[in-house]
Amino acid sequence: MELGNISKPTYGPGPEAPGSSTPGLVAMAHGFLRLVQPNALPIELINFEQSQSGFSQEEINELLLYELGFLVCAAIGILLIILVPLVGCCFCCCRC
Repeated sequence: MELGNISKPTYGPGPEAPGSSTPGLVAMAHGFLRLVQPNALPIELINFEQSQSGFSQEEINELLLYELGFLVCAAIGILLIILVPLVGCCFCCCRC
């Protein structure tokens, strides 16, 4: 297996859906991922050659925009983790 140039890698085309016996599920999963993360990674913010003491407000806004889909999914998940047991407890205890 040839590793190539590790310090300056060359990248091929983007990820493709693998051949599968369930193409509908693969298309649905890729559609969900494109819906959650439609923005490209802000590569200019990732700089390993020079150390940065902190991020500016503009850079933080770019990173939050990049992660916005995941933040919304996490917020919905936390809301469901709290609401589902609460509603179940109300149905079980307060059957009026």
